[in-house]
Amino acid sequence: MLHELPLVIFTIFAQMSVGSFVALGVIQLLGARVPAGTMEKVTRPALYAIGPLLVLGLAASTMHLGSPLRAPNAILHWQESWLSREILLGIAFLVLGAAFAITEWFKLFHFRLRQALAAATAVVGLLLVYAISQVYSLRTVPAWATSFTAIRFFTTTLLLGGLAVAAALVLTAFFRVRKGDVDESAMRLLTNSVRGIAFASLLLMAVKAIVWPFYTSWLANHPEPAAQESLRVLYEQYGVWSGVQAAAVLLGLALLGFLLYRLSGGHAGRRLLPTIALVTFAIVFIGEFVGRMLFYVSMVRTGI
Repeated sequence: MLHELPLVIFTIFAQMSVGSFVALGVIQLLGARVPAGTMEKVTRPALYAIGPLLVLGLAASTMHLGSPLRAPNAILHWQESWLSREILLGIAFLVLGAAFAITEWFKLFHFRLRQALAAATAVVGLLLVYAISQVYSLRTVPAWATSFTAIRFFTTTLLLGGLAVAAALVLTAFFRVRKGDVDESAMRLLTNSVRGIAFASLLLMAVKAIVWPFYTSWLANHPEPAAQESLRVLYEQYGVWSGVQAAAVLLGLALLGFLLYRLSGGHAGRRLLPTIALVTFAIVFIGEFVGRMLFYVSMVRTGI
């Protein structure tokens, strides 16, 4: 499993970075009528908190070639190659993300213009995730040549990015309450944002739990022997790790439900919420990381 670790890191962190931009973008879109000062008070600390994550994700989006010197040659085939499109979108995501970070850090241009830049970065990021999913949708690998590959990549993107932002927001609220800095409008926006992310994540985890049996049934009934071999690898050779992933999904569902329950009783700065949010993120991250490693070991080509 470990020989694919660089690709696991690339896909997980690049997708988590995209998901963070999407989560922050949705917060700003739904809070379009919120005063700019209030919005910045909520999202700026979260941006700083997930800054290292975004840097890792942006950097990871440039690592997929193995050698940057191969990029010019690969880009020339963008009209017929998903790998070339992935490279171009990765570069665009890197440039837009860096531009947004610089303008946000130095407060350059109008707030709404920075919002538009963040939205553009999120859109390009989603296109990048789709391109990555298409790169892996190889006809010669039945376990990958399915819409489940795209579903898996997009759920990872939205889950990890959203929960990273939610954890950062909860920590921000907690420390502000401890300092006595309680801005009611900012706290309301922050709490509603965390509640929305938790609910959306609960739905995404439910989708993962529902779709997986259909995927394994599809592999079991696939006409290609390579599909059955992939299933054997997942449940016999790496059965323990498949169990770890399933346990992480179930535990993640329970923790997200508990987080929503705790949020129903007050604002996001309450005690225990930071611990719950961080543990939830950690459990889901472990599950997604293990799941991505299993994705790579399931690669069995037809005719082999």
